[in-house]
Amino acid sequence: MQTLVRGVRHSPRLDTQLMVEKCVREKGPFSSRRALMRALPRQVEYPTLVTILNYLEASDKILINGDSITWVFTDNPKLLRLLRGSPVLRSGDTPSSRRT
Repeated sequence: MQTLVRGVRHSPRLDTQLMVEKCVREKGPFSSRRALMRALPRQVEYPTLVTILNYLEASDKILINGDSITWVFTDNPKLLRLLRGSPVLRSGDTPSSRRT
């Protein structure tokens, strides 16, 4: 994803993208973009951060609600184990959908 910064095309580097993604996943949720910027291990320019957050939101890895930023991608090992062990419900399995 590219953004136009002062007339020059700009794309975040992969290591910067991964750093922001890891920070949101492990240290989040964040109350604002500024809080996220303070939590990052190294400085990131604001336009770069906005580009990365737009990409993460478009790929359904984060949810931006107002100013808050929350990791929602299902890569949590505990959650994945719970999902694998849970029963699968189909529309025919619910009492209200059964015909008598």
